[in-house]
Amino acid sequence: MPPEIHWPAIALRLALTLCAGALLGSDRSRNGHPAGLRTVLLVTLAASVAMIQMNLLIPTNGKPSDSYVVMDLMRLPLGILTGVGFIGAGAIIRKGDMVQGVTTAATLWFGTVVGLCLGGGQLVLGSVSAILGYLVLAALRGLEGHIEQYQPATLTIMTEENRLVPADLRRRLEAAGFRIKSISMDHSLAERRQRIRCEVRWPAGRRAADVPQVIEDLERSPGVTHLIWRQMRAGPN
Repeated sequence: MPPEIHWPAIALRLALTLCAGALLGSDRSRNGHPAGLRTVLLVTLAASVAMIQMNLLIPTNGKPSDSYVVMDLMRLPLGILTGVGFIGAGAIIRKGDMVQGVTTAATLWFGTVVGLCLGGGQLVLGSVSAILGYLVLAALRGLEGHIEQYQPATLTIMTEENRLVPADLRRRLEAAGFRIKSISMDHSLAERRQRIRCEVRWPAGRRAADVPQVIEDLERSPGVTHLIWRQMRAGPN
């Protein structure tokens, strides 16, 4: 970072910051996220302006001979990053078992880092990072749909006593491609019933809203009186 900065250099940094913020924010707006183009632009621009301000204050850095006050310029970018953390937390929404906004929060944080780079004079690094960030957001969206995704779920089965054992349940679920996280079983001696609770990760894919066939088969199994299948899906980010 040069000790002196003039208006042509400031204008170039701000212009590149606006381009980078618009590039990153366009993906969020195009896909209907609350923190869209304007939000990402403002966050990126705020980070850039903070770094430009830091550059302008370099001559005052340190402790003057006639003052007890020490000017720590690094607090400016650190404060910006901390503030964006609060904004990112506000972008994350939890609706029951569904979590939304994680990618939007990460975009805000990433846009802040890009703004810090551009405002600090690392124009090539900031510009290339903005392009790479856009490619990650836009170009990899289609690739995600082709990757096998495992989503968490809980399975609770009420059965007549000794009609279904955990070992048999594990075997049937693993044969269907499920990954077993835990299995527990409770007995009711008075009612001669048992409850099996299983936490799993299952290959949801694009048909996450559908009930897996193995669950439907279990529900129709002899001795099964009640079955609860609860998916914990992540929402669009």
